[in-house]
Amino acid sequence: MEIILATFSALFSVVNPFGAMPVFLTLTQDDTPAQRNQQALKACLYMVGILAVFFLTGQYILNFFGIRIHDLRIAGGLMIMRAGFDLMTPGANKKKISPEVVEEGQQKDDISFTPLAMPMLSGPGAIAISIGLFTTSLSVLDMLFILVGIILLAGVSYFILRSSSQLTRVMGKSGLAALSRIMGFIVLSIGVNFIVSALTALFFTAG
Repeated sequence: MEIILATFSALFSVVNPFGAMPVFLTLTQDDTPAQRNQQALKACLYMVGILAVFFLTGQYILNFFGIRIHDLRIAGGLMIMRAGFDLMTPGANKKKISPEVVEEGQQKDDISFTPLAMPMLSGPGAIAISIGLFTTSLSVLDMLFILVGIILLAGVSYFILRSSSQLTRVMGKSGLAALSRIMGFIVLSIGVNFIVSALTALFFTAG
């Protein structure tokens, strides 16, 4: 249970389904509630697949390119910190996505994979954390628990996206802005933790 909760907490703030709500509502404004729910479900299933694949194969990809896990943690930490700063700035209550991507999404019948699952839910930060969760000391049972944590995250994200209309009305712009700053602070802390843990491991290795 500790592994499941640790996986969920490590990924939730970076995935930040609350930040995806405004764009999700914009891209599905002409859909029926049933179609909107279907888009949210498919996006969350795609997210599970993306994060699970990078968790299971990320270490092999790093080895292929000669990248150490500590290098990934530092690069990922910097990227996550930047995302945290963006969330803490005024007007950052939704995920950053270019107008061109929004326009393209409005012309598509199915937005579940792009841009919803990738890059909005399972973006570079979430992928970096997924790869960083893998260590050679993990048992098969530990790996299964981590995958369960990813599935739990997808379930919560689906509920949030499915209820996005109601949540937006209840929370309002001020509530979303406050939530964005809280998420940004947590994301910033995760990025700092990534960098500090990587530098500590590098210093111990060098020593």
